[in-house]
Amino acid sequence: MCEREELHSGALYQPTDQELLAQQMVYLDRVRQYNEIPHTCPKVREEMLRQMFAELGENCYVESPFYANFGGKHVHFGNGIYANFHLTLVDDTHIYVGDHTMFGPNVTIATAGHPICPELREQGLQYNMPVRIGRNCWLGAGVIVLPGVTIGDNTVIGAGSVVTKDIPANVVAVGNPCRVLREIGERDRQFYFKDRQIDPIFFEK
Repeated sequence: MCEREELHSGALYQPTDQELLAQQMVYLDRVRQYNEIPHTCPKVREEMLRQMFAELGENCYVESPFYANFGGKHVHFGNGIYANFHLTLVDDTHIYVGDHTMFGPNVTIATAGHPICPELREQGLQYNMPVRIGRNCWLGAGVIVLPGVTIGDNTVIGAGSVVTKDIPANVVAVGNPCRVLREIGERDRQFYFKDRQIDPIFFEK
């Protein structure tokens, strides 16, 4: 099995393969180029992302600086996604993100892992597991999502959480390790922050 196939199979492989590293360096240079594009050139920034990502929907915006191991080559973004500063995508294999999901600053999504066994780590071996994030999710500042995790639609992950296992749809989840705090319910349609009420006009759109 060649290195390219091993990236996406979940098998252990050697990430320092010279051919693979040479390819990765090209993608990393594209990330640097993206981060140097002025914010006053939004069309140029969007076009660059389209060249970098595996899929990019409409009306997506990724603040710079942002970082990606493979320059977004294995990243699939739906429509209307917003990512704040310092998004880090460890995209050694595929990352899927649904429509209208938002990322706070300093979010990390990691698909790459290393064996616990020290003899294997000494060899530099790695494995990759895909991450799937549903539509209309919000990941707060500093959230870390680990390899193989799936997060369901509409879910909110609280700031600073470390998501080690799957999180269902329609919940608020927080902590390290991240756990479901509660379901999203009727009160969330009445108050947007503590006792701050939501104007019903927003539901008429």
